[in-house]
Amino acid sequence: MNITGFPDEIVSLIGKLRFRTSYGQNILKHSQEVAYIAESIAKQVGADPQIALQGGMLHDIGKALDHDIEGTHPEIGGKILRKYGFDERLINLTEAHHGAIPATCIETGIIMIADAISAVRPGARRANVEEYIKRMKDMENLVTSFAGVEKAYALSAGREVRVFVDAKKISDLEAEKLAREIAVGIQDNLQYPGEVKVMVSRENRYIEYAR
Repeated sequence: MNITGFPDEIVSLIGKLRFRTSYGQNILKHSQEVAYIAESIAKQVGADPQIALQGGMLHDIGKALDHDIEGTHPEIGGKILRKYGFDERLINLTEAHHGAIPATCIETGIIMIADAISAVRPGARRANVEEYIKRMKDMENLVTSFAGVEKAYALSAGREVRVFVDAKKISDLEAEKLAREIAVGIQDNLQYPGEVKVMVSRENRYIEYAR
């Protein structure tokens, strides 16, 4: 990859990505693809190609430890890079490549594009579409089985579920408790990679018309 200067511990974590897959796509090979694609884009738009290359290799580094450490892989990856004093742009693109936090540099946007290209190219992923849809539906059905839940939407390939409750039936305190109950329910009844973020929304709307 023509990348030098990474600490030995980081090189070891990158090596572990060889044994991780996402919907049948090997994470190490995916990271290499993202690195090459991002470097090429960076050269064409006047961004830093070396940061893009390094960022592509590092953007999913958190997946090497997401079964051992609590948190999403972008959060874990950011903590790892911060620990070893990496460039702030590399930290941001690792933490923000799924849009969880705002991008602070053009290289983050480039990584997001390169990540999407690598993931959706023909032949990249071998996930059975029917199984994928069933898994998302199972998550939504489980969540809507809880009292007071009006709607539930599984997002980000099942890494997040957004829950909308009836504000007349569920108080703020009950909504907070419900979020935890749903998280426990998902843990106990479903299989999923990494971590699932449960976000419960309770909203009151008041509408009047001036005529």
